[in-house]
Amino acid sequence: MSENATAPTPSAGAPRPVELPTVCEAPELALSRAHADDAGLDLTSAIDYDLAPGERTLIPTGIRIALPPATVGLVCPRSGLAAKHGITIVNGPGVVDEGYRGELKVALLNTDTTETLHIARGDRIAQIVIVPILRPTIVEVDSLDPAARGEAGFGSSGGFSSTTNGEGHEG
Repeated sequence: MSENATAPTPSAGAPRPVELPTVCEAPELALSRAHADDAGLDLTSAIDYDLAPGERTLIPTGIRIALPPATVGLVCPRSGLAAKHGITIVNGPGVVDEGYRGELKVALLNTDTTETLHIARGDRIAQIVIVPILRPTIVEVDSLDPAARGEAGFGSSGGFSSTTNGEGHEG
């Protein structure tokens, strides 16, 4: 590059590169993405384990991370494990706070009623998505501004005709 040349700058819409400091107990457990444009980083099991029907357990990953400031890690189920084997995350998504530096562990649940799932060391068991967070200042008020939805809660948007009582509300 000549003295007068400048390094290319990212376009206004392009995200800035963000580093994720990581400590990994073994190469086969390293965070990875199956595809370059995947949102989540794959978390793998650091142990062999047989997850029985209806059982839940914490599976260690052998990974520790230092999240960037003003971010949170959301540990989410893997869609293939959920669809094919009924494996989900008990507290899904699990929340990894910015200041946590311990080993990431995944609280897996086998919802299958008959099949045990064998998990081998290195198997992908979950994914972590790193997202920005807001830390709002709490402001106590006497009432909230009105909204079109109001106080309509669970099931108020419909979607399942078999769960409505004929008036568009769950009954």
